[in-house]
Amino acid sequence: MRKFNIRKVLDGLTAGSSSASQQQQLQQQHPPGNREPEIQETLQSEHFQLCKTVRHGFPYQPSALAFDPVQKILAVGTQTGALRLFGRPGVECYCQHDSGAAVIQLQFLINEGALVSALADDTLHLWNLRQKRPAILHSLKFCRERVTFCHLPFQSKWLYVGTERGNIHIVNVESFTLSGYVIMWNKAIELSSKSHPGPVVHISDNPMDEGKLLIGFESGTVVLWDLKSKKADYRYTYDEAIHSVAWHHEGKQFICSHSDGTLTIWNVRSPAKPVQTITPHGKQLKDGKKPEPCKPILKVEFKTTRPGEPFIILSGGLSYDTVGRRPCLTVMHGKSTAVLEMDYSIVDFLTLCETPYPNDFQEPYAVVVLLEKDLVLIDLAQNGYPIFENPYPLSIHESPVTCCEYFADCPVDLIPALYSVGARQKRQGYSKKEWPINGGSWGLGAQSYSEIIITGHADGSVKFWDASAINLQVLYKLKTSKVFEKSRNKDDKPNTDIVDEDPYAIQIISWCPESRMLCIAGVSAHVIIYRFSKQEVITEVIPMLEVRLLYEISDVESPEGEQAPPLPTPVGSANPQPVPPQSHPSTSSSSSDGLRDNVPCLKVKNSPLKQSPGYQTELVIQLVWVSGEPPQQITSLAVNSSYGLVVFGNCSGIAMVDYLQKAVLLNLGTIELCGSSDPYRREPRSPRKSRQPSGAGLCDISEGTVAPEDRCKSPTSDIKDNSFSRSRSSSVTSVDKESREAISALHFCETFTRKADSAPSPCLWVGTTLGTVLVIALNLPPGGEQRLLQPVIVSPSGTILRLKGAVLRMAFLDSTGCLMPPAYESWKEHNVPEEKDEKEKLKKRRPVSVSPSSSQEISENQYAVICSEKQAKVISLPTQNCAYKQNITETSFVLRGDIVSLSNSICLACFCANGHIMTFSLPSLRPLLDVYYLPLTNMRIARTFCFTNNGQALYLVSPTEIQRLTYSQETCENLQEMLGELFTPVETPEAPNRGFFKGLFGGGAQSLDREELFGESSSGKASRSLAQHIPGPGGIEGVKGAASGVVGELARARLALDERGQKLSDLEERTAAMLSSADSFSKHAHEMMLKYKDKKWYQF
Repeated sequence: MRKFNIRKVLDGLTAGSSSASQQQQLQQQHPPGNREPEIQETLQSEHFQLCKTVRHGFPYQPSALAFDPVQKILAVGTQTGALRLFGRPGVECYCQHDSGAAVIQLQFLINEGALVSALADDTLHLWNLRQKRPAILHSLKFCRERVTFCHLPFQSKWLYVGTERGNIHIVNVESFTLSGYVIMWNKAIELSSKSHPGPVVHISDNPMDEGKLLIGFESGTVVLWDLKSKKADYRYTYDEAIHSVAWHHEGKQFICSHSDGTLTIWNVRSPAKPVQTITPHGKQLKDGKKPEPCKPILKVEFKTTRPGEPFIILSGGLSYDTVGRRPCLTVMHGKSTAVLEMDYSIVDFLTLCETPYPNDFQEPYAVVVLLEKDLVLIDLAQNGYPIFENPYPLSIHESPVTCCEYFADCPVDLIPALYSVGARQKRQGYSKKEWPINGGSWGLGAQSYSEIIITGHADGSVKFWDASAINLQVLYKLKTSKVFEKSRNKDDKPNTDIVDEDPYAIQIISWCPESRMLCIAGVSAHVIIYRFSKQEVITEVIPMLEVRLLYEISDVESPEGEQAPPLPTPVGSANPQPVPPQSHPSTSSSSSDGLRDNVPCLKVKNSPLKQSPGYQTELVIQLVWVSGEPPQQITSLAVNSSYGLVVFGNCSGIAMVDYLQKAVLLNLGTIELCGSSDPYRREPRSPRKSRQPSGAGLCDISEGTVAPEDRCKSPTSDIKDNSFSRSRSSSVTSVDKESREAISALHFCETFTRKADSAPSPCLWVGTTLGTVLVIALNLPPGGEQRLLQPVIVSPSGTILRLKGAVLRMAFLDSTGCLMPPAYESWKEHNVPEEKDEKEKLKKRRPVSVSPSSSQEISENQYAVICSEKQAKVISLPTQNCAYKQNITETSFVLRGDIVSLSNSICLACFCANGHIMTFSLPSLRPLLDVYYLPLTNMRIARTFCFTNNGQALYLVSPTEIQRLTYSQETCENLQEMLGELFTPVETPEAPNRGFFKGLFGGGAQSLDREELFGESSSGKASRSLAQHIPGPGGIEGVKGAASGVVGELARARLALDERGQKLSDLEERTAAMLSSADSFSKHAHEMMLKYKDKKWYQF
């Protein structure tokens, strides 16, 4: 028996009688023999597959750093278990530990294409980097001890693992098994200390003698352990805790950094006291007393150079009286000490050296510093230690990202144009050398189309990024705050108090790639329109308009809710609201009753503004305070270069501006806009249903926070972000405000405005948060000079239809089912005086000629595609019948819906709050893909998720990183080829020459047969309960859709072939290992037999 869904029935009732009428319409629409013309749809479900492609940006919350000096690859681990690998610019990779535990240390198997990660959950993992998507080959979970420090000597397969208890275990990195050889803490310190020495904070072998291991304990004890004799040679004690230890390459001295800001240098053979004690940042007292204690030196490195003095590089150690001083890296070289200030706290640093051999002169050339929110590379070879210009796209979060837009298949000249204006913005003073992290090789870019990502930021900046072929590179940065006066002192902020902070934060970006017109809406209810120009200009007076958007609450509060307001007066004049263009804000700051009135939130500069090549301000529009109420934030925005119009709306109403004539054409409250022809009653909804209307029903506030209209929050203050429950406010005023109908979608097009229309004409479609769709007809004057002289006539023509949920997106198809983009005017330089011929052409040209719809025959019909939070409808025009309808979700709501092109066809792509990504064919709205991807965990994802053409999508996965994904089967299959290779075969440099005398008299590097010492034959097996071996998924790289795990069979077959060679070589190695272990077993058995051969049974 079919289930009866009461929820659907209720949903149907709430939409008024619309569903019943739709049923009738559908029946009328498809009577036998008179069907809607069938459109051939080419997209099928096999065209779709979901998988992550690449992650860009700075690794969020970094915790560990490692570098392979031969392969020239950098690895960064994070507190959430992520691993980011960087090679040459354009070669980077993201991996994730399943447990999500913090990465505490990383160790490369230098030039082996492998990496060991140690995690806070006491697991060690061996990563194979010889494949495009690195995978874990082995894992080892310590059950009884906490891992604190690891050390893997160069060209060794034995990894030393120090623990919190002070013991050291040894792991064979080939088999990832424990050796029976253990250095116990009590054996290491013996009677040198009465108490436990604390966790192991350092392990390293003497550069000149692999048989001597230096062990640093937190309490201040250092032990030089002889691996062969299994006893300590020397013990060094200091009364301050140790943070790190480093060797001089000759193996005769080492240096320790301590918690009181001192460095101690020790001679290996003089354990009584340090040779030298340095306090780099301590104030030296005159009477020979110890300097004042400083902050801990968290890490020190000791690097030697052939021609001169060694480098001592350290982080931390500043004196306690430097309050407010930024974190520093100190470089001591001979007698000079350089203190390099950093913008964020230092997580870790590494000195990059010419040689991988620890027993040779190190020749340091750079220091890579991992900061909390940045990666800095310092050139040690140049005077003044300049930094290298960072080629990775790590500055996404320079100011927090507040919104994102993604454009695939842009005009080909766009990226070069943005790059050329952006190249002038580059800072000077960088190191002249090439970026030294240059390992790996690029993938084959199979994509031929250009992609652009635009990010809007909290400080009002807008960044354009070249995102073609799965790379990311910043092209150009625009600062929108330049047009406003900055408040000089903290007390002087009367106007910006619509938001607590970040008054310039970008909320919405509307961009037309063909005309290069850009429009932004900011958090202080401001809109700025920009034109692109390659010429520098000085704008004497910034053009400005103020708009007073008013919501007549009295209409909503009428007890019967029946009184429809009279229709607005016909909007015939060009400027129904007499707001002349102003050069600077009006001065009337308060109404008669003392309330703030007619004042914008920000003050536009009234001095001349120099505008560099790139985006230049065309017009600033600001909403003003109304009777003590701040203007409501803008919820939707659209610009059209062909019509010369910009339109925006919020929960008070809608405003349209002619940016060519700098005039306000339309300024209506939502109720006036709907007019008396509106069949839907607009009464305040019950508190249970109320929520703040917004662009996509997103500004939902968790319980206990102030309703956003009472005090608008900046988009960056992710207020109690993780709760996504609808607002439940009981105060009467907030119910009033939240029941307002906001403008949530705007779309300029050339289509049929009324049922009786015989030809399409320019108009604006408007969608609201209550699911209403309205049309505003536009009567444009002829092009050329007439366009600047005659008024644009705007006439609202009432409601067309209603959907469940807020309207998110609208688009139009022609009779063949092809997408009809809004009309646009191609970009041309407007700062150049035009020739006479050009002017003549301009006079004759009609601006809307670019629209493909104008060439249509009168008889041809069109389709409007409308997507709301709950459903999608396809409306046949001009009849306005509902041709197709699809309920997208009953229990959740759509956060983002985009009508996109894919494989020479189009579809509707949706991302739901319950984590599902869905696509539907057009116009029939057949479901093609429905994959559970990721549940909405915070507002950041909701604010930044967007789909674009050719099966691409992205969102901000963390405050610093963009995650790109694809929903195209073709891209998933080509992804392997597009990804770069991290590992490239490189010859290991030759070992340092010992020299004649060292060879003759000894004193060169002493090697050690670790196999003999740590192997099972001599040290036995480790206790099974100590650690558990877990085989990793290892070999086969899967191009996995994050949540779906679906991998195309073709991709599987291709990958299997790729891996086959690798598996065969693995098999050879394993066979050899088995043979050698069998050999050692027979040897061991023979020794046992000899030992007991002559003994009687009772002597055993």
